[in-house]
Amino acid sequence: MDLNFPLILMSLVAAGGLIWLLDIVWLSKKRGPNDSESALVENAKSLTPVLAFVFIIRSFLYEPFQIPSGSMERTLLVGDFILVNKYTYGIRLPVWRDKVFDLNDPQRGDVMVFFPPHKDQYYIKRVVGLPGDLVEYTNKVLTINGELQVQTPLSGKKRALYQQFTEALGDVDHQIQINTSAQRNDDIRVRVPEGHYFMMGDNRDNSQDSRYWGAVSEERIVGKAVAIWMHKEPGWHLPTFSRAGSFK
Repeated sequence: MDLNFPLILMSLVAAGGLIWLLDIVWLSKKRGPNDSESALVENAKSLTPVLAFVFIIRSFLYEPFQIPSGSMERTLLVGDFILVNKYTYGIRLPVWRDKVFDLNDPQRGDVMVFFPPHKDQYYIKRVVGLPGDLVEYTNKVLTINGELQVQTPLSGKKRALYQQFTEALGDVDHQIQINTSAQRNDDIRVRVPEGHYFMMGDNRDNSQDSRYWGAVSEERIVGKAVAIWMHKEPGWHLPTFSRAGSFK
């Protein structure tokens, strides 16, 4: 399970607010005219507003994430720091994740952060199947509702065992990567249940996704990934902004 940072942040804000309130109604009345505030009270007063501001931004507007694996290559690379729009699919309560205000539905081709059905851990994949869609993946080719999603080879984009393509996924053209030598038993034909979304990684032969653990329910959506703001190679490397910007 990933560290529940929203819960930790909410707990710190609540604790700081409680100390501040306690000082207003009780501790301040016990201090003499020359007595100074304790370090605990002083820190609560200075840090709580900052933590509350960060909590609101992360919970309702944008939250940063770091890409931990290569399952979305070549769209997102290991070490990319991305921003996730938390409100585009609706406003949710922090920590509990209950939706309180509905906005837009996920669209085919969106890059989405979510919790998979089998664990409480952040995942990032691309939406390929909407509720009610018939999704087929056979011989490394994707078909949705009987319509082949055309793959166009990218010239000069070959690596040892990999080949890159541009895939037309509905109205979104995006890059995918295929390992031509990989022999994976990942062919599938499935109807996406109502209220669920079929997710796949752009690095098709190096991605654990809905082909293995099923579609993702609407309740487990976190938000839409919208931009890279920084990149840092693993190890002792300085961060760079060469990859900063939006992506498809």
